[in-house]
Amino acid sequence: MKTVTERFLSYITYDTQSKDDAPTVPSTDKQFVLAKKLCQELEEMGASEVTLTDHCYVMATIPATTTKQTKVLGFISHMDTATSMSGENVKARIIKNYEGGDIVLNEELNIIMKESEFSSLRNNIGKDLIVTDGTTLLGADDKAGIAEIMTMASYLLSHPEIEHGKIRIGFTPDEEVGHGVDYFDVEAFGADYAYTVDGGTIGEIEYENFNAASAQVTISGTSIHPGSAKGKMKNAILLGMELQQMLPVFENPMYTEGYEGFYHLDKFEGDIEQAKMVYIIRDHDKEKFEQKKEMLRNVVNFMNSKYGKDTVVVDIKDSYYNMKEKVEPHMHLIEDAKKAMLSLGIEPIVVPIRGGTDGARLSYMGLPCPNLCTGGENFHGKYEYITIQGMETVVKLLVSLAKKTAN
Repeated sequence: MKTVTERFLSYITYDTQSKDDAPTVPSTDKQFVLAKKLCQELEEMGASEVTLTDHCYVMATIPATTTKQTKVLGFISHMDTATSMSGENVKARIIKNYEGGDIVLNEELNIIMKESEFSSLRNNIGKDLIVTDGTTLLGADDKAGIAEIMTMASYLLSHPEIEHGKIRIGFTPDEEVGHGVDYFDVEAFGADYAYTVDGGTIGEIEYENFNAASAQVTISGTSIHPGSAKGKMKNAILLGMELQQMLPVFENPMYTEGYEGFYHLDKFEGDIEQAKMVYIIRDHDKEKFEQKKEMLRNVVNFMNSKYGKDTVVVDIKDSYYNMKEKVEPHMHLIEDAKKAMLSLGIEPIVVPIRGGTDGARLSYMGLPCPNLCTGGENFHGKYEYITIQGMETVVKLLVSLAKKTAN
């Protein structure tokens, strides 16, 4: 049986980066390559009801080994990697028995992961770290979750003496670009509840996430030769800078933590004639979330009163909502995860997600779906890493949760 590390190192060789603003799901065809590989492995290990849909959703079943009437539990992870950095030609390296201190990821390019900047390293002294060479992300988000689920599945299928209810497995595309469950068939999945395995630090359990919206701002300017521009030119770039300066300075990802929300200017491009800005708006509190959207609308209205009607146009669309109200009626999911962690010597850490997961939307689609840790750190960039021991622990956690379905 393959180890979780072997599976993980195999999966990260597949470039599955998704793409913003693509008209299709999946946004990139290359996600199908990993999806087909996973289907093949699931069939080889003896999973049943293995399917791959036209929209790149993988689903499979670990049949029940108990005669008791049980609820169906699902485990879900996503196949795509973030748009922020390439996941092509990942060169992973294992640092055995990490002794602490800075890690030179790439000597030639002078890329160093400094312990002073990444304090989580101190918590992993003595463990085996998997790191990048500094030229790509690692892909632990969320191929670690996939590897952990697949290893759990292989273990349960090869040990039919372990009593558990029916377990469903789901792997999704395009989570990183907000379309991970656009075509997820909850009814076909057939679980009563599920966990996404898409978190970070070992011990984290998450059932609160941001309310989220995206805002597309388009600014129309007027280009005039700068020698005769007085009273005529409207520089769309400068108008965009002015707009940004009217938003609350400290409601920014650089200055917020915990339950604090923010406006995040994610993209800004253009010229004098036209500029485009892309914001993401986040807050755990629904009322504050609505206030943030209204604040941006008010800023846009002010700009138009100053520079002329429709100089600035904003299109705000909600992305997902806080899953808390959908999970709270099913708090046994959180209690089961806590107990399973404690039995493995892990201290549970219940924290709000400063982001979102497929589980947030699935919870509103009728599938209560809190999030579990994978053991990864520093997602979406070249300093991403994960520990072998962390992944092995998560596999044990998933097996333990599967066993609870027979209780």
